[in-house]
Amino acid sequence: MYNHILIATDGSDLAGRAVDHGLMLAKGIGASVLFVTVTDMWSSVEMATESVRGVENPMKNYEEMVAAVADKILADAKSAADAAGMDCETHHVSDSSPADGIIDVANEKGCDLIVMASHGRRGINLALLGSQTSKVLALSKIPVLVLR
Repeated sequence: MYNHILIATDGSDLAGRAVDHGLMLAKGIGASVLFVTVTDMWSSVEMATESVRGVENPMKNYEEMVAAVADKILADAKSAADAAGMDCETHHVSDSSPADGIIDVANEKGCDLIVMASHGRRGINLALLGSQTSKVLALSKIPVLVLR
């Protein structure tokens, strides 16, 4: 049924549950796994604020920081795959909205299922789906499995 599953993660606890569930599903059906994490583009307002505070090259600092965070998130996901006895591929999309990055990579890599959490680090709005999850559901032509 599914041969190539994209599992989106932002490193949050709920995303970790999606990682575990996606791995169990992939292992059960013999599908390959691609972990994706997406980092937003830097904010010009935040960079200006950092510059006023005297931070040298705030854009470079931001890029280095988000790359390190993404590396950690993907290393944790790979560790979960290793523990499950699964091979995986990892991919970091920078300078993108999470929903757009997830959909773009899923299409580029030929994924046939996206697994993601109902909301991420941006907070929980009662029982509503997060904005990025809602956007993936609305725009993806690929089936999406949402974990709560």
